[in-house]
Amino acid sequence: MEQLMWRTWLRASPILALGALFAAGTLAGCGDKPKAEEPIAPTPVEAARVAAPDATGAVTGAGTLERRREMALSFRIPGVLTAMRVEAGDRVQAGQAIAAIDPAGVDARQQQTTADLERARRDVERDKALFDKGYVSRQRIDDRTSALKAAQAAYDAARFDRRWASLVSPVSGVVLERRAQAGEVVAAGQVVARVADLSSPLVLRLPLAAREATRVRVGDVAKVTVEDLNGQTLAGRVTRVGEAADTRTGAILVEIELSAPPPALRSGQVAHATLQVRAAPGAAAAFTRIPAEAMLEASGQRGFVFRFDNGKARRTGVTFGGFDGDDALVAGLPDGTQVITAGAGFVADGEAVRVIDPTRLAAPSGR
Repeated sequence: MEQLMWRTWLRASPILALGALFAAGTLAGCGDKPKAEEPIAPTPVEAARVAAPDATGAVTGAGTLERRREMALSFRIPGVLTAMRVEAGDRVQAGQAIAAIDPAGVDARQQQTTADLERARRDVERDKALFDKGYVSRQRIDDRTSALKAAQAAYDAARFDRRWASLVSPVSGVVLERRAQAGEVVAAGQVVARVADLSSPLVLRLPLAAREATRVRVGDVAKVTVEDLNGQTLAGRVTRVGEAADTRTGAILVEIELSAPPPALRSGQVAHATLQVRAAPGAAAAFTRIPAEAMLEASGQRGFVFRFDNGKARRTGVTFGGFDGDDALVAGLPDGTQVITAGAGFVADGEAVRVIDPTRLAAPSGR
């Protein structure tokens, strides 16, 4: 009787019957208690702790060592170079003759102006005598007096030029470079030699980008290294910060004076400097540095990063100031914020994460 009822029900509702059989088989296979789902492990990432924009940081750059007083010597007048008495590396004393040009041209001019001056004086004396007798007018006397003054000025200029036929060193120091040879025709103002005053301090002239130069102040401490000295570190101090940017590169020149430089250093050597600086006071939107890989979806002045916040990744908007080498410049991150670097592109907002490189958390990325 039961078998007859089952066959009748199966023919009437085949779909319901198959569903019941499938459910029964499933329950039988699973047992009495379903298994619990395993928790998802946090995504491994790397993170870096950033410093606030107004915190102390560092600025690095490379420049050229020079004596503070280095002079490019040239003649005031053109002529043929008859003597070049120094070579590069020679020591010179103040007032020592360095070069000379043929004085024939200036001697001739001086003789001519001497003759003109004497004639103007005679004209004035003669016309004054005639004026006293009423034979010439006051205007004639005034004209003669003006001509005498002009002749005197021409004579003084010629005598001044004659002194410049010989070029002397204005300081005691060393010849850095010789740029002309005897027998050459040199123009007025053409550099024939460069001389350095060895009593002046040795300085490093460091070109910096404008955004970095604004953080530098006179008196900031610097560490200077020169490769030719096997990486020896020298102490320095900022003595000048330029007020104008280079028209070609946009860089601003910063001068660093070295403290007790070794005698082996020479003008023209390349050196690297690290400056301990701070943010420019009053800056409306000072930027801090973060690793470039932490920057996401940068567009214009807007960008996003992922913060590491109590085991979660939090998507955070920042003001984007561009890239500088391996760093991104951003504003809007509080001091001590941990930003996700490696793995930032593979996590979602609110996702559980864990930092697998804790050593980077202790090293601020801001320089």
